[in-house]
Order: sequence, then C-alpha cells, then structure tokens
Amino acid sequence: MKLTTKQLTLCGVLTTLALALSVAENQIPLSLAIPLPGIKLGLANIVTVFALYALGPGQAFLILLARCILGAVFAGNMNALLFSLLGGVTAMGVMILLSRWRRLSLYGVSVGGAAAHSCGQVFAAVLSLGSTAPLYYLPVLLGVSLFTGALTGLVAACLFRALAHTNLMKG
Repeated sequence: MKLTTKQLTLCGVLTTLALALSVAENQIPLSLAIPLPGIKLGLANIVTVFALYALGPGQAFLILLARCILGAVFAGNMNALLFSLLGGVTAMGVMILLSRWRRLSLYGVSVGGAAAHSCGQVFAAVLSLGSTAPLYYLPVLLGVSLFTGALTGLVAACLFRALAHTNLMKG
C-alpha cells in the first residue's frame, strides 16, 4: 500500500484525533449517568468509521491499531490493550464487510461495528477471566451498541457533509 504525502498526513492527523478523543472520553464520568460497567460512547470510533469511508480499510485499520496501542501506552494500562485490540479489530472486520454491502448505510455499518466491538470485548473478558460469565452481560452491551453506533454514524455522516465542499478525500 503506497501512500501519498496527503494520505500519510491525514492518517497521522486522524490517529492523533482518535487518540485525543479516547483520552478525553476516559475523563468523562459516564458511569454517573449510566451506572453500568464497560459502557462508553466510543468517541474514537467516529474516526474509525470516518477513516474507513474516507481512506479505505487498510489505512483505517492502521489508524485503529495505532490508537489502541498508543492509548494503552499513554494510559499506562497494558491490561486494557487486549480489550481494546479485540474490540477494535472485531469492529473493524465487521465494518469492512458491512461497508461492502451497498444497501447498508453508514449508520448501519456503524451500529454493526459497535455491536461487534462489544462482542470482541466480551470475548476478551472471557479470555482474561477464564470464565463464560461475561457472556451474560453481552445483551446489555448490544443494546447500548444500538445507541452508541447510531451516534458514531451520525457524527461521521455530519463530518462527511461538512467536508463535502473540500478536496480532503480526493486524490
């Protein structure tokens, strides 16, 4: 995959933005409003969805990997790396497949990615705990994924609308 200078720069900016959104989201006390463990808005996934459609699957995947690895390093929480990688890679794989289905909108792809992310994280919990108990929490996470995935899709769609008059994604 040969990248132009413009594409490489955009990848760097999007990786930085995804990392910043991830760090910022960790500062939001969402558990006060929604007292359920593991519930996050997934703000960094806005960048993932945007990158998938703007740059393609290969570059979006690299941005995702960089965000997951750097996020764990910056947070000093290498235990979270397994959860982040399994959730992110599962979501990216599902979104790549769903984005090829032309009848499915950006919103549907985003919701599918959010649901897959939850499945990946529950699988990470099963692996790290050595128990299938986390599977009982999966329906709750999947229900929340409908909202968070739709929100992520909405923001990504707004970004595309706002950038439609620019040449950011051309060439």
